[in-house]
Amino acid sequence: MKKWFVAAAALVIFGIPAAYAATTPSKETPKPTTTAQAQNADDNATKACKAERKSSGVEAFQKQYGTNRNLRNAFGKCVSGKSKDDKDEKDEKDEDDDKGEKSGGAAKACKAERAAGAEAFAKTYGTNHNLKNAFGKCVSGKAKAKD
Repeated sequence: MKKWFVAAAALVIFGIPAAYAATTPSKETPKPTTTAQAQNADDNATKACKAERKSSGVEAFQKQYGTNRNLRNAFGKCVSGKSKDDKDEKDEKDEDDDKGEKSGGAAKACKAERAAGAEAFAKTYGTNHNLKNAFGKCVSGKAKAKD
């Protein structure tokens, strides 16, 4: 009887908390996975910042990029800025590609038409009270007509 009681007490002390811990979800959230392109952009930014820090010197690099009182966050700020720049350039390139496929010719045609006579262009295409939406309406109309 004593052995059974000791075994039950051990189960209560060690077994139940372990089983509970195994079934409860972790409070830590998993880190989201990044795409290979985002990882590649971060690697490029890191390499660029390392090269810049080496060429300009640590103190000059910290003065340029550091924002806290001891300027020790300079490397992180550099990488963050360069990663955002790379992403922005990629996004602009993608937007240009999309516009080129859909309305690049329409935008160029409307720009040329607007350069010929701004007031006539606004009166022709503008629909709101101040005719400021003329360019958008022109591009939209020509793009739809193209499709």
